[in-house]
Parts: sequence; C-alpha cells; structure tokens
Amino acid sequence: MNWYVKLKQRWGISSDWQALLIFIVFGVTGSTSVKVSAPLLEMLGVVSDKMAWYIFWPLRILIITPIYQVLLLFFGFVAFQFPFFWNMEKKMLKRFGIDLDKGKKEDQPS
Repeated sequence: MNWYVKLKQRWGISSDWQALLIFIVFGVTGSTSVKVSAPLLEMLGVVSDKMAWYIFWPLRILIITPIYQVLLLFFGFVAFQFPFFWNMEKKMLKRFGIDLDKGKKEDQPS
C-alpha cells in the first residue's frame, strides 16, 4: 500500500478530488498566513535584523500559528472542505489540552 492510499485512509477521504482540494487548501493557507502576518510582525517590532534569531523565530512562529489556524478554516470553508479541517483543528487543539467535544460526550445518552 503506497503512502497516498494510507493518507487517504487516515484522513477518511475516498476521492482524489477531495485530496487535491485539501492539498491546495494547505498550500494556499501556508502562503497566505506568512504574507498576512508580515505587516503584523513588523508592527510589533518582530523583525530579524533587530533581534537575535533565537528570539525572532519563536516569536514569529507564535504569531503566525493562530493566523494559520483561522485561515485554514476559512479556506477549508471556501473549498467546501470545512468538516475535514474543523475535525483536524479539534484534534490539534486537543493536543494543546483544549477539548471542544468534551461537553458533547457527556451530554449524549448512553
């Protein structure tokens, strides 16, 4: 079994078109988040020529990450793939200790 088939199974998708849309959304989101965050970084004074690399890069990543997450949901919605990306976001947030499904599991009858 090749990596592509495994990836589609892991993501729970069956269509090659859906996989293509998902790849496009990831690409567009990454590029856009870097481009959109540049003015914000500059406004906050987070520029590489004014600070050490070991301060600049962690700050840059901390600022770009939430922008990326919001844009990922937006572009996922535009590409009609919002449920896929929303589930991915919930998994990521759960790794940070934020469980958005916690209340739903408790409220469901057994």
